[in-house]
Amino acid sequence: MIKVVISGALGKMGQESCRAVLNTADMMLVGALDTKCVGRKLGEVLGIENVNVVINNNLKDVLQESAPDVMVDFTNPNVVFDNVKTAIACGVRPVVGTTGLSEDQIRELKVMAAKKQLGGLIAPNFAIGALLMIKFSAMAARYFPDVEIIEMHHDQKIDAPSGTALRTAEVLADVRGDMKQGCSEEYEKIDGVRGGNFKGMRIHSVRLPGYVAHQEVIFGGVGQTLVIRHDAISRKAFMPGLLMGIRKVMNINEMVYGLENLIF
Repeated sequence: MIKVVISGALGKMGQESCRAVLNTADMMLVGALDTKCVGRKLGEVLGIENVNVVINNNLKDVLQESAPDVMVDFTNPNVVFDNVKTAIACGVRPVVGTTGLSEDQIRELKVMAAKKQLGGLIAPNFAIGALLMIKFSAMAARYFPDVEIIEMHHDQKIDAPSGTALRTAEVLADVRGDMKQGCSEEYEKIDGVRGGNFKGMRIHSVRLPGYVAHQEVIFGGVGQTLVIRHDAISRKAFMPGLLMGIRKVMNINEMVYGLENLIF
């Protein structure tokens, strides 16, 4: 039985994660952390009977008292780094869905986990379809190096571009390199209208109510275009990958960046 603590338990992804773990036979939810509803039972807040886990807001105390195997983090970019450091220090395997970690922070967390011989996962996206989108895009970039990325998320997402868009751009850059594309004399009439520039690729972020998580990778070639798109229309789309990630970190002794590196 894998014992799991969820940090950010009352956020939209956190709530889905709680339900997924509670409904999984080989897992046990032993802790829930959030800044809201502290002291109340999680089952009462989520409307689930016989769930007596009490919501807490002190991560270190919860990890020490409940002795979990895994900490799932769906908080926000401002606290995730410290949360993961705390988990590693307590000997708890982190599974991180919160985006916004810098390259330097990821590198530091990998070093910490390696010293403890502790498994962990930082996943910009848990949706299997999104991981396939990235894999297919890498295949396409061999033949269509001119590419732009458009990612669309709900209007409460605070970081841009999304972790998935950045991960896609990193993978594409490994294939096509740092490449100047488009018109050399191009200029912007409105600052930023062409999106962010990542090694010659343009990344565009849309934030609107009604979206969950969506991305298009658009390739241009001679006389043709190719669009690879993924749509997560419900947060349930992320749960199979999350549960897979929780199981996978139990059998590794290092911090891995990207769920695709554990399943493909």
